[in-house]
Amino acid sequence: MSQPEPDRTIGVLLMAYGGPNSLEEIPAYLRDVREGREPSAELIAEMTHRYATIGGRSPILELTQAQARGIERELNASGGSERFRVLVGMRHWHPYIREVVPEMLAAGVNEIVPVVMAPHYSRMSVGRYLQRVREALAAQGAATPLRPLERWWDEPDFVAAIAERIEQGLARFVPESREDVYILFTAHSLPERILQWHDPYPEELRRSVEAVAEVAHPARYGFAFQSQGASAEPWLGPSVEETLERLAAEGVRNVLMVPIGFVCDHVEVLYDVDVEHRGQAEALGIRLERTASLNDAPLLCRAVASAVRARLAQPAEAEAGRGA
Repeated sequence: MSQPEPDRTIGVLLMAYGGPNSLEEIPAYLRDVREGREPSAELIAEMTHRYATIGGRSPILELTQAQARGIERELNASGGSERFRVLVGMRHWHPYIREVVPEMLAAGVNEIVPVVMAPHYSRMSVGRYLQRVREALAAQGAATPLRPLERWWDEPDFVAAIAERIEQGLARFVPESREDVYILFTAHSLPERILQWHDPYPEELRRSVEAVAEVAHPARYGFAFQSQGASAEPWLGPSVEETLERLAAEGVRNVLMVPIGFVCDHVEVLYDVDVEHRGQAEALGIRLERTASLNDAPLLCRAVASAVRARLAQPAEAEAGRGA
């Protein structure tokens, strides 16, 4: 017996930062990140070095597309009256969010659920992605209902996925040293001025770490911010650099870093953690390992699919209002 046709199509727009597909694209990519301002020769050289070190390009597009396929499978697995189409748009490189929104509209989606592949909300990060979606809809003159998914760090499957990665990471240490491994959770730093907005980002990270700790039961753990920007303004701390200095002074010799704020491999994991932070740790006499990125792990896909379903049960943006 054939299945009935779905009553409506839900478009899920999966969004990530974007990254260059080759070393030659780096100057143009940096201009986009800098909103049209010309990058210095020094910045181009530094970023070229970083991407050359991790293979000559960013893997973020392919990994986000793999996540999209997994999430779409999860969403459509139960059948029902809705059909889900999950597409990928990037904030700072192709395919841009503004390029993908018209594609979704042409496909006849009845609603759009924008999802940033960053579990924790900040107006400065997630909020900017969502604004790009609203701008793209306005440019098309579309009145398609929008149900932004602003945060999903508290999804049980996301918590379980991070806890599973910690267990796998600890297995790299000899059994007798595992109780002495310090678990260092990290996420991208943001300028301190977000605190003036009462931005929820630091508190969501704290609660997210505690949720994972309740499942993973680490003997010792803490949190630090990584990948601070190059601007002179103060950034959220403590930084990974100063935290590693402190841990070395306290006699810690084994660290497992858990980049809980990132869900796939990209330059801020493959270079910032695997090269810079590991190099600093080695110089301090610390063995530093990192949990494997979630990428398109089934638990990650299940977590996002669950959050999308929950968001669909709530009012659309026009009814619910906007903001954090």
